[in-house]
Amino acid sequence: MTAILASISMNAQGTYTNPILGGDFPDPTILRDGRDYYLTNSAFDYVPGLVVYHSRDLVDWEPVSYALKTYLGSIWAPDIKKHKGRYYIYFTVHGERRTNCVVWADSPYGPWSEPIDLNIGDIDPCFIEGDDGRCYLIMSGGNRWTLSDDCLSVVADSKVHFYDGWQYPEEWVTEGFCLEGPKLYHIGGYYYYISAEGGTAGPPTSHMVVVARSKSIDGPWENMPSNPLIHTYNKSDRWWSRGHGSLIDTPDGQWYCIYHAYENGFYNLGRQTLMEPVHFTSDGWVASDGGDASQPLPRPSLAKTEDGKISRHAHLPEFRIGLDWRFYKHFSPSRTIIKDKALTLHGQGSTLSSSSPMMFIAGAHRYEIEAEIELYGEVKAGLCLYYNADYNVGTGFDSNRRYRYRRNKSNGVGQSGGSHLWLRLRNDAHVVTAFWSQDGKEWKRETWGQEVSGFNHNTLYDFQSILPGLFCEGEGYATFKNFSYRELKP
Repeated sequence: MTAILASISMNAQGTYTNPILGGDFPDPTILRDGRDYYLTNSAFDYVPGLVVYHSRDLVDWEPVSYALKTYLGSIWAPDIKKHKGRYYIYFTVHGERRTNCVVWADSPYGPWSEPIDLNIGDIDPCFIEGDDGRCYLIMSGGNRWTLSDDCLSVVADSKVHFYDGWQYPEEWVTEGFCLEGPKLYHIGGYYYYISAEGGTAGPPTSHMVVVARSKSIDGPWENMPSNPLIHTYNKSDRWWSRGHGSLIDTPDGQWYCIYHAYENGFYNLGRQTLMEPVHFTSDGWVASDGGDASQPLPRPSLAKTEDGKISRHAHLPEFRIGLDWRFYKHFSPSRTIIKDKALTLHGQGSTLSSSSPMMFIAGAHRYEIEAEIELYGEVKAGLCLYYNADYNVGTGFDSNRRYRYRRNKSNGVGQSGGSHLWLRLRNDAHVVTAFWSQDGKEWKRETWGQEVSGFNHNTLYDFQSILPGLFCEGEGYATFKNFSYRELKP
């Protein structure tokens, strides 16, 4: 009878399928503000960065603001919180020096402040208000700093070490111990310390979500007997390196764990955001509801989108920079003009990499992008799939020739016929091909192709993913019109 009732309940509220954010959405941090949820992720080398997403149902998300306008370095593991009516995002900067910063706003829709350097080490900051009324910043390695009253600086010499982590079985194959990604919550009579261990990449069984608790923020801390809460146990699973979790509740008391994972066979999509239902046991620990992250799971019971399902790619032809589109490291607003769904992109650099392409997250196994492109001046422009400055692929042209781009080098493959051309780039489960057309109706396929499954963090580091995009290099500018993105069937 219990199983029948559970089935009826699940059917009544519906189901969702992971990932809830497909593609490169690593290190998720989430905030519930009444009936509204706000989420952001690591920005790494993309700018504008720290995009804030909004949802009413934990399943469908749309971007509403971005908190970082300039490139500081690689941006790691943010934490979004609300305190005394103000919103904060704390984050790590891995650049010329390692530090941690904070931005704040009166609304999650922005505008957000300029970054404030906290001038402290470690990584992966997490905000928490203690039982003594003070606010703290929890860091990797089980360390903690005391925050000032305005939460925009740390108290000098206040760093303490308070937690050593949970030692997983020595026979487990991981990337390393790596006590990081802390999230601290005050729920009921306990502080719950949610942390990542095992390393964020490496072997499929590396990452995990570990739980400890204490009745005081000062400890002592007790590790959960059933640790870990989330983990990949078999390399045949769909989701690898599951870890870096955050807990979130619904207004009616349901609990979920939101975390990231790589997809088996699609490492180059980056770490995607997944969600699993969890619950608190009678003895006060956190436990999984026992679902399979690769199968449909029960949707939050109060989950109802007001305007139907949100399409993350519907606004791509509008070229909304910061919400849908971002640049690689270098962003200057003066490079772009957007009018009537047409983008004017001024040239930069003399190669695909130095052009700082404009990209978006596709998050699909198979897709193609297409645009009508017109050149003005001595420029090359086109479409690309971009991992980093050394590993990329694309198709482009100048007023004389068409070009193939491979690992930041280009070679001519035919005549362009002038400064006006339609281009198409297809990614079919790692196999990349290109097409061109003089009129947008009759298409010809280029004779080259490339396999890009190796463009991933385990092979190349940088924590990046393959992102589709547009580029313009040289002196002058290019216009991109009639842009389209299409997902393809197997």
